Amino acid sequence: MFSRMKFFWVFCLVIALAGCGGATVMFRGDATHSGNASSSGIKELDKLKWKYALPDKSYSSPIAADGQVFLGGKDGHLYAINASDGSINWKFRTEGNIEVPVALSGGTVYLASWDGNLYAINADNGETRWNFRTKGQIYSAPTIHDGVVYFGSEDQNLYAVNAETGAEVWSFKTKGGIPTSPAVRDKFVYVSSLDGFMYAVNIKSGQEQWKFRVGSRIYSSPAIDEDKLYFGSDNKRMYAINLKTGQEVWNKKTAGRVYSSPAILDDSVIFGSGDSYVYSLNKKNGKRRWEYKTEGAVLSSPTIASDITYIGSHDNHLYALSENGKLLWKYKTSGKVLGSPAVYNSMVLFNSIKGELYAVK
Repeated sequence: MFSRMKFFWVFCLVIALAGCGGATVMFRGDATHSGNASSSGIKELDKLKWKYALPDKSYSSPIAADGQVFLGGKDGHLYAINASDGSINWKFRTEGNIEVPVALSGGTVYLASWDGNLYAINADNGETRWNFRTKGQIYSAPTIHDGVVYFGSEDQNLYAVNAETGAEVWSFKTKGGIPTSPAVRDKFVYVSSLDGFMYAVNIKSGQEQWKFRVGSRIYSSPAIDEDKLYFGSDNKRMYAINLKTGQEVWNKKTAGRVYSSPAILDDSVIFGSGDSYVYSLNKKNGKRRWEYKTEGAVLSSPTIASDITYIGSHDNHLYALSENGKLLWKYKTSGKVLGSPAVYNSMVLFNSIKGELYAVK
């Protein structure tokens, strides 16, 4: 009897915790910013499932989880769209542009706005749970790791905030605004600043571990594998840095500025460049594996699913490339594709800067 009762209460506890849970999704897929989606990709394009038009432009990227797609607009609103049919569930207003993707964890949406606030919002109804105010615009996509939200601000600080309460854990001061999304691995958070440095910061103390000088602006968010950190720069280069020491392992120059945040596929680092190419480099030595030319600058950050690379271009197309860099399909939109695609429930979700959100399958 005791064993049956014990089992019953444990079962109830598990169900309760599951009900309070929810997916954890963020820009670049996870806290290490691997750029890999957990959903299966689509190798052959069938059709447009639905399209939703925001009332203004959108420079952000969609995030999809728990039956909803979240996308911010220049009009200051976050839109929660039904992933099945493209209808709107709710919208949330801020007092500034929303130009970076949200993060989602445990039924809470974490939203950064140009009004200087990081908002925690109920994913079901769009109600505010808390907000944390900085002294500058926020164009750094939030990253969630072990109950802490990490993000940067134009006020030159990297912030660590308690995900449940919104209380500040610590802040780390740089000498420039922070436009990139922090990546987290083990004991450190990695982020760049417009002061031209990439920083490694201890996640417990908020103290600097090392910094690497690039000497030019960095708009590319870092990606982490076993022992290296990868990111692009305004000086047209992709860098590989030793995680522990902060020393350069290699760099590879392209013919355009690298705003694209890299993705990691097996032994390759994949990213776009302002020179209109998508590149795949050997992540150990930086040697070129393949390249694919589009007809416009590629500032979009790639998303990988089922070994397929999805990436947008200023030529108004979203591209699907095989693991060998061959074109599988492309889809024409109403405008430049600047954001990073999302892959969810056998759909690829992406937006043009004109504010149209597409779901294809």
